[in-house]
Amino acid sequence: MGGRDYYDENNGWTYLWQVQHDLQGLIELMGGKEGFEKRLDRLFREPLGRSKYETWAKFPDFSGIVGQFSMGNEPSFHIPYLYNLTDSPWKTQKKIRMLLDAWYPDNIFGIPGDEDGVVCRHSLYFLQWDLSDGPGLPMYTIGSPLFEKVTIDLPGGRTFTVEAPVYRSKQVYPEGLAERQTAGYAMVLA
Repeated sequence: MGGRDYYDENNGWTYLWQVQHDLQGLIELMGGKEGFEKRLDRLFREPLGRSKYETWAKFPDFSGIVGQFSMGNEPSFHIPYLYNLTDSPWKTQKKIRMLLDAWYPDNIFGIPGDEDGVVCRHSLYFLQWDLSDGPGLPMYTIGSPLFEKVTIDLPGGRTFTVEAPVYRSKQVYPEGLAERQTAGYAMVLA
């Protein structure tokens, strides 16, 4: 079916970033952090070059479109967080908040695209913590939290807590980060 002869569910712009096992190698291939950041910027502003209807005829799951970026399907979820690997990590917070505001409103249009359960779970992940696992890396990266405090129960009676005590709905950028260890794990965004 259409583009599925070459890609599955998204286009080449999305699959360019699917080297989570060697992101440092991808950064180097793009000429370092500056080239990597410019390519990310281009992803979000490059026009489709065809109508959305023509795009969907080839890639029906390619939705939640911003430039060549598709927020509506799993292969793209980690991409906005890649700005955290550049010298402009603030762009992660800016993109994430823009994507949440545009594609996850509190109404019937609140989940874009291919909803097979993963998009819904990931939207909760965004909304609760706004942390993304670094695929292939033993780390989490920070986005733009939407709640003052979220606590997740872990095995063994431990907890993981993310706090944003100065949270305001229009405050997109965390001003600082402190790690605090108690009986569980905690991060505090200031």
